[in-house]
Amino acid sequence: MSMGSLSDSDDDFNPEINTTPLVDVMLVLLIIFIMTIPVMNHAVKIDLPRATNQPDDVKPESINLSIDAAGKVYWNDEVVDRNQLQVKIAVAAKKEPQPELHLRAERTTEYEKIAQVMAAAQSGGLGKIGFVTDPDAK
Repeated sequence: MSMGSLSDSDDDFNPEINTTPLVDVMLVLLIIFIMTIPVMNHAVKIDLPRATNQPDDVKPESINLSIDAAGKVYWNDEVVDRNQLQVKIAVAAKKEPQPELHLRAERTTEYEKIAQVMAAAQSGGLGKIGFVTDPDAK
């Protein structure tokens, strides 16, 4: 008695992989790539413009508006009265970009004077108002 499979047929089992279909597919792909690569290399040369990505940050000018203890208003170290102040505010509000108003007042200045200047700036169209303080002043 010999040991064998359940089937008594003498078919030999061949464990080798048939690589013929694999070679056929690889040859077809090679031919396709050989045909398409020259087509991809034919391109029109164009001289494109170069762009920079640096933002154009234009810093707005600042207006130094000072009020002394007596209530005098100084526009960039120049004394102005109420009418001149409104004209200068209207001109500054039309500038692009709109300038920043830096408001500086002495400690003994009446709040009413500061409020009047702020109201004039707001009604004139200036939206950016900053307060400048001196922490060392006593």
